[in-house]
Amino acid sequence: MLVHLRLTVPPDLSDRVVALLCEHEAVTNVCVHEGVVRDPEGDLVEADVVREEAGPLLHDLEETGLKQRGGIVLTEPEHTPFDRAEELVQRVPGHPDDSIIWESVVETAEAGAVPTISHHVFLTLAVALAAVAVITDSAILVVGSMVVGPDFAVVAAVSCGLVLRRGGLVLRSLQLLVGSFVLAVLVVTLLCLLGRATGFLDVGELVHPRPDTGFIWHPDRWTVVVALIAGAVGALALAIEKTATMVGVFISVTTVPAAGNLAVALAFWETGEITGSLAQLGTNLAGMVVAGVLLLGFARVAWTPLQRATDRVFDRLAYARED
Repeated sequence: MLVHLRLTVPPDLSDRVVALLCEHEAVTNVCVHEGVVRDPEGDLVEADVVREEAGPLLHDLEETGLKQRGGIVLTEPEHTPFDRAEELVQRVPGHPDDSIIWESVVETAEAGAVPTISHHVFLTLAVALAAVAVITDSAILVVGSMVVGPDFAVVAAVSCGLVLRRGGLVLRSLQLLVGSFVLAVLVVTLLCLLGRATGFLDVGELVHPRPDTGFIWHPDRWTVVVALIAGAVGALALAIEKTATMVGVFISVTTVPAAGNLAVALAFWETGEITGSLAQLGTNLAGMVVAGVLLLGFARVAWTPLQRATDRVFDRLAYARED
């Protein structure tokens, strides 16, 4: 699998950038369009690089000053059906599906830490849906609220910031994580209070036996185990850009359902469920952050050596079969 680079290069950097691309063993299809860029003025340089080498190449390009003075756009073609692409992929250690482009990881984490209106609206609606699930004892609505909730992107941003030692990213992520949950719980609590005042809701709907949703405010040792596993899966999916896998993370941990239970419990001031919901929410968030830090830290240190070691093992097995 190749990654396509589209570079806007100032004229005085053009020769250096083109030489860097042409000399790289994992780069092909280098194209130079001199003087075609108008803002900022410069050359347009395009190239394709094997995904496993995209990260180191981006670092080298940044070292030329291109990040500050020009432009770097990275895209992934759906198909590259030509022999040269296959040759380059075979030459580079590792598999494209296992490659991590840390620049992309950082960009995704930074995007996850932005306090957008849509993030707050999605989380508030998810908590409201979870509150309905608690009142009606609906496991289906619990799952629905988990999928709607956007909180894992922020959790992943916290983990990424800690691993890469980006204090600003960690601070922004924690502010968004705490602030968005507080806002969502507050809004849903006010709605529940309104329902209580009008007679639409009754405390009996919260305290009656709930076989399908009672687990939401009863954290146990398995809560920790699930949070750690889900956090590790989510961090790995973020690193290798397997977005479809994230859905499994969303429906594994009970952060949003716990927040929904908390909102309803606050409206009726059920202290046992309040403390249980807070414990469930805190345990899941903390577990995911810890697992994310451990997984991303491992990937940062050992991912490339592990890829190369795996390649050597498969090469030896292939050689043995040929004999």
